Amino acid sequence: MRFVRTSLLKHIQNTNDFKTKLLHWANQFREVVVLDSNNYEQQYSNYDFVVAVEAFTSIQTDYQNAFDDLYQYQSVTKDWLFGYLSYDLKNDIEKLQSNNFDGLHFPDLFFFQPKKLFLFKENVLEIQYLHFVDDEIEYDFNEIVSQKSKVKSQKSTITIHQQISKEKYLEKVQKMLDYIHRGDIYEANFCMEFYADEVKINPLEIYQKLNEISEPPFAVYFKNNKRYLLSASPERYLKKEGNKVISQPIKGTARRSFDLEQDEQLKIELEQNEKERSENIMIVDLVRNDLSQTASKGSVEVEELCKVYTFKQVHQMISTIASNVENSISPIEVIRSTFPMGSMTGAPKISAMKIIEELEETRRGLYSGAVGYFTPTGDFDFNVVIRSILYNAENKYVSFSVGSAITSKSIPENEYEECLIKAKAMFEVLNSEIRS
Repeated sequence: MRFVRTSLLKHIQNTNDFKTKLLHWANQFREVVVLDSNNYEQQYSNYDFVVAVEAFTSIQTDYQNAFDDLYQYQSVTKDWLFGYLSYDLKNDIEKLQSNNFDGLHFPDLFFFQPKKLFLFKENVLEIQYLHFVDDEIEYDFNEIVSQKSKVKSQKSTITIHQQISKEKYLEKVQKMLDYIHRGDIYEANFCMEFYADEVKINPLEIYQKLNEISEPPFAVYFKNNKRYLLSASPERYLKKEGNKVISQPIKGTARRSFDLEQDEQLKIELEQNEKERSENIMIVDLVRNDLSQTASKGSVEVEELCKVYTFKQVHQMISTIASNVENSISPIEVIRSTFPMGSMTGAPKISAMKIIEELEETRRGLYSGAVGYFTPTGDFDFNVVIRSILYNAENKYVSFSVGSAITSKSIPENEYEECLIKAKAMFEVLNSEIRS
């Protein structure tokens, strides 16, 4: 079934002001996805800013048969779809389980077909409405322009609890190192949760603060009724454009410094760090193997290896791997064969996921999953859900998790410090103090 959309172009003079107003206007709806590249220069970027609101149709399910259900939904709808894949969809792909504590209670998979869609590129805004609501375009546009974008500011301090104490964390990393030295795995991503319960936050305000201090290329504001994701992700999971598929895993992190000379030195040290490079290369090999399952023969190629990029909070080491796929391969199969992403699991992937489940104490859920969209032609673009705050307004539970890659060269104390570097922005925007 092909859904008809009415498309209208508008030229926007003050794009930053309009984007803020559009974000505030969008927040009135039950279903919202906002994707912001923060004007970060990217080779594979189609849009600078995307807003999708108000579900006409949707799919929400747990992990069982989730990819088959998504395939049916995407292939029948053949329209823009926005939503997420949670990490626990691994249980639909392999014989795995997720039995750890879950304070958030998000569905494992959620996508919706928006009635109203806004696509920004430079100063051109394309508005796409499903044909039966297209008479609302001009009214909505005028409403957006006249938005007052003041947000009630949160002054109170939130007490954040650490699900795994520092002592316990060091013990668990040592256990993971034992698995590595035994030859069960080469590398695994080990994560821990920080949380607060019985708290109320203003998700829109927190998202804006997080985005402002991080300015990442894959920021997300997501709302499904009373469940929210506020993401400052720097990482692309997977993108498909025509027959080309691109993955851009991040492995390797260094802090920033206000001293320009020292900052440059930290960047050089990351580029030359053997441990960080080996982490990245192991995941590149894993991604190459994943992509080869759907790629045309001989088409998997590493376009960029271990390049260091600078973000507001950290320096990151990123690689780009690409492949070509035949038209006969469904977009859902391309995702299924690479999910969950190697940067958040490890190598070999299945062994790493089993050990992760054993040693972590929280069900990951949407954290280390992916948020993004499908186009009507079956192209897609998804981020990796990291550097993110999750909030269930119904049970007043706030959560953010951080992790690092454990390899044979890992020093537990250093891995803990890396986690705290990654958590810094979330602590700051939540105006929080930590209690173990």
